[in-house]
Amino acid sequence: MFVGLVTGEMVSMINHADYVSRRLLVIDRLDEAGAATGGYLIAVAAVDAGVGERVLVLDEGNGARQVLGDVKTLPIRSVVVGVVDSVDVA
Repeated sequence: MFVGLVTGEMVSMINHADYVSRRLLVIDRLDEAGAATGGYLIAVAAVDAGVGERVLVLDEGNGARQVLGDVKTLPIRSVVVGVVDSVDVA
């Protein structure tokens, strides 16, 4: 899991059947200080997150399929599982 920043939304006309009616978000990875690392990925939105919001991303296929409700067949690796209100580092 990691914290990221939603920088955009991906839209396509032709999708794999398991991506129909799912929002795809472009996520910038953030470091411990909250700065962008330059790495990004595309993740399925399991929560209502939008551009400019910090989010918690699960980047592991089996966990992503469990969150989305299909453990065996979904071809999905990354999913946004939460909107981050604040981060406190001790």
